[in-house]
Amino acid sequence: MKSIENIKNVYFLGIGGIGMSALARYFKFTGRNVAGYDRTQTALTDALQEEGIDVHFEDDIKHIPGNWNPATTIAVYTPALPDDHEELAWFKSQPIGLFKRAKVLGLICNEKSGIGVAGTHGKTTTSTIVANILNKTEKGCGAFLGGISKNFKSNLLLPKADSPWIVAEADEFDRSFLHLNPQLALITSIDADHLDIYGEKEKIVESFEKYISQIKAGGKLVLKKGVELDTTKTSAEIYSYALQGDADFSALNLKLDEASGFYHFDLKTPDGIIANCKMNYPGLVNVENTVGASALAHFAGATANEIKAGIEDYQGVARRFDIRFKSDEKIYIDDYAHHPEELKAFITSVRALYPGKKMTGIFQPHLYSRTQDFAAEFASSLDLLDKTILLPLYPAREKPIPGVSSEIIFDKMMIDAKVMAEKEEAMELIKNDSNEIILTMGAGDIDRMVPGITQLLENK
Repeated sequence: MKSIENIKNVYFLGIGGIGMSALARYFKFTGRNVAGYDRTQTALTDALQEEGIDVHFEDDIKHIPGNWNPATTIAVYTPALPDDHEELAWFKSQPIGLFKRAKVLGLICNEKSGIGVAGTHGKTTTSTIVANILNKTEKGCGAFLGGISKNFKSNLLLPKADSPWIVAEADEFDRSFLHLNPQLALITSIDADHLDIYGEKEKIVESFEKYISQIKAGGKLVLKKGVELDTTKTSAEIYSYALQGDADFSALNLKLDEASGFYHFDLKTPDGIIANCKMNYPGLVNVENTVGASALAHFAGATANEIKAGIEDYQGVARRFDIRFKSDEKIYIDDYAHHPEELKAFITSVRALYPGKKMTGIFQPHLYSRTQDFAAEFASSLDLLDKTILLPLYPAREKPIPGVSSEIIFDKMMIDAKVMAEKEEAMELIKNDSNEIILTMGAGDIDRMVPGITQLLENK
């Protein structure tokens, strides 16, 4: 499939995923018939149904529309589906185009000037800030985001008719980002992750080097300082960014407004200083993400005033440093962190924001393979807390690995205040917790605890 212009019907296998649902919304808004399957009903699938998309939760081919013309129909699937999935097997037997999500995203983005945000951490926040800034410009942009933007109330931003830009997360999982040919690209980090796919970090680096080699002619690459890649693989102009220090883009005169808890800074660019940038979103790690996002927006033509307005107006992404409750006695923050480096960055940023306050963190490990590969690193990051409540491992797409569970992290932790608990037990522990800050962290179904914890604290 070289074009999607003639497609009238799109079926999604795993429609409730954050990336899949953005594509589903795009096709619905562009006039296609859209339907799909997901294993679990969530707030996101509820939202899709409210928008007129037919979603079901039973793996049965009877739910696949029988009146769609195969010649104008495609099916989009997620690699997380098991091999014995009945609907997936049916599509494989039919004369209907069957494509991974990444392939379809590439077809949409590559027709315009794509902005690809890659990296093992920080993609969602950085790409959402880019979209928020460019949305202030005359021509705007489109965006496929890996989280629900609080500014857009969606993971999809539809472009204006004459907008040249589409922002997309360039996801390294399953080498998905190799379907993208961006005009502007940024890499936030390259840490060992998804070793179930890559086997070793060297293969991850090779994949990122292949990705930057696909930047379009005349394009630009923005690298976080310290990211090591063989940049001879790309013809793009190369720029650096950093939180502070010697880089093409960085934050100068960084200050924390103690009354608001937000950072102010001057933004250094190759073309001069953009003075007095004010964030209304917390976290030192997010200052760094903002610097990188501003670099991309700068190269996409945003003016200094548009960059400042986009930074100041940015409200965040659900489950990314998401302050759910705040009073004089308690603060509750939810975050998607699911890799040791993400946990370390998140916890450290909270420490910097609230020095001296005691923190209790609830963490749900995600994937058997990731837990096995990084048990010691997870333990080290969780030791940065004052107290840890460790939930059972969330398997996601994987089958069990003998001997691998949350306990292998628990056993390596050094802090005394640690406990293993089911979700229900964790809620009881939170009721009597005396620490000032509560954190929830993880990429599994720990998000289902968030409303209950928020309600509990509000009732108190």
